[in-house]
Amino acid sequence: MAFLTLEQVNKLYGELAAVRDVDLGVARGEFVSLLGPSGCGKTTTLQMIAGLVEPTSGRIMLDGRDITHEKPNRRGLGVVFQSYALFPHMTVAQNVAFGLEMRKVPRAERDKRVGEILELVHLGGMAERYPRQLSGGQRQRVAIARALVIKPPVLLLDEPLSNLDAKLREEMQFELRRIQRSVGTTTIMVTHDQAEALSISDRVVVMEAGRMTQVDAPYRLYEKPATAFISSFVGRMNRFEGIWWPAGASGAVEVAGAMLASETADIQPGTAVTASIRPEKLFLKKGDARLNGHVASRFFLGGHWLFNVETPAGLITVSMPNNGEEPAQEGELVGIDWAPASLRVEATVELSA
Repeated sequence: MAFLTLEQVNKLYGELAAVRDVDLGVARGEFVSLLGPSGCGKTTTLQMIAGLVEPTSGRIMLDGRDITHEKPNRRGLGVVFQSYALFPHMTVAQNVAFGLEMRKVPRAERDKRVGEILELVHLGGMAERYPRQLSGGQRQRVAIARALVIKPPVLLLDEPLSNLDAKLREEMQFELRRIQRSVGTTTIMVTHDQAEALSISDRVVVMEAGRMTQVDAPYRLYEKPATAFISSFVGRMNRFEGIWWPAGASGAVEVAGAMLASETADIQPGTAVTASIRPEKLFLKKGDARLNGHVASRFFLGGHWLFNVETPAGLITVSMPNNGEEPAQEGELVGIDWAPASLRVEATVELSA
């Protein structure tokens, strides 16, 4: 049985459905991310779990208890907001202890728990500093410590890393996961950053227009996206519209006269299909390959190169690791190759005879 359950949860604002028919079960100790673009309903869903927004219909259960209409302070959940919401006039220790004081935890126990949680988030030597004396990453850890020190059954994170610069954001992703694993608290995080969601979550919930469109482990979500929206939103994807032709144990997709080798598929010959392949599943070579073209543009991204290659099948994006050598130049003729199993094929519309 799930520890936290959302059953047919909806939120309407007049005629506008911000969240529609959300069903989700979260196991105890699981880290789940709600991922999607702005306006998809992910923050509203988090706020309904927190009790900050009242559902229009549906039910929210926590460890067998119906909390749908409970006040936020009765739920006992830990919440970290995008702005961190630290008290500027309080020290780090005072900020973290605030929730314990409100719960009238005895002073000795309060000091013990504050000290332990500050050590956990690597802020043991900063208890007497004020928020203005801390870096962005340190303030974020104070906010997490304040949410965890009350030992909440669920930790809710609303875009917790969005105010950090790119390098610190990446570092804090893994720091956040380390803290969560150390404590074992059931955690739900809202983010629009697919790399962030994929790197630290046990499962990812992709939301679009108020609905959950796929709930899956990060690897499966990336490798087998359920919709065209997910394939484009979660990482880059090359997509082709073509015709499926079987070829022995495998097959090929015909696109503008080019035959793209693919995995086998249970699809009738001559069927209109959509084929897709990730840029990193492709590689460039000199001379003839499965598909030939010329480099329209290239971009150096440090750890890898990104190429846009003009081919008979259209513009194709290829991602190649940086091996220290300068690769193909713009305008140069290149071949594109791939393992046929990497090209996924799905039927779209059956062609008439």
